Amino acid sequence: MCGRFALLAPAELIAATFELITAPEPLPPRYNIAPTQPVLAIRPAAAGGRAATLFRWGLIPSWAKEISIGSRLINARAETVAEKPAFRAAYKRRRCLIPASGFYEWRKENGRKQPMYIHPQDDDLFAFAGLWETWEGADGSAIESCTILTTTPNTLMAPIHDRMPVIVEAADFDLWLLPEANSDRVQHLLRPYPAAKMAAYPVSATVNNPRNETPACILPLS
Repeated sequence: MCGRFALLAPAELIAATFELITAPEPLPPRYNIAPTQPVLAIRPAAAGGRAATLFRWGLIPSWAKEISIGSRLINARAETVAEKPAFRAAYKRRRCLIPASGFYEWRKENGRKQPMYIHPQDDDLFAFAGLWETWEGADGSAIESCTILTTTPNTLMAPIHDRMPVIVEAADFDLWLLPEANSDRVQHLLRPYPAAKMAAYPVSATVNNPRNETPACILPLS
């Protein structure tokens, strides 16, 4: 799964990397993004091009009775996303990119869980494959929410966890976001990211508490 990640890049770098029509509002570095919190995501703009918006992390299907379902839908499995009622409509028509600098996973060690920080070898900004949805409450209020797709682990991730987030290569951004691209055209993108392009190291238990939002979350254990 993917249940915690970081986004440290400034708005200008995000705008350049994802070729946005306008830069997003300045954001502070986020070291410990957790489910139900706002996350930045990229989707097609109504007037063309790409735009950034904030979604609630944890997809709330349009037919849901309560928003609490979103806390259980922070991830969508690549193998079943096209069939699951909660995700299949968004997978067909509402795909997004979720910028990240790295993510966390917990490796089992001697009966305890050791948090690990996983990031690109070159420390570049990258993007998770995401889906988004709009939910309307009885009072007419609307919430836009998202989920992150996961797949089988690569050789770096396998000793850490049995799942990893789907990372979309920059060359595939257009295809993933293309509303006209049907499920068959994008299915091949839901693959493990090359292990040779990633690195991982243990970090302290600071990250275990989502209230901790400091650089200490990503510091390597000495």
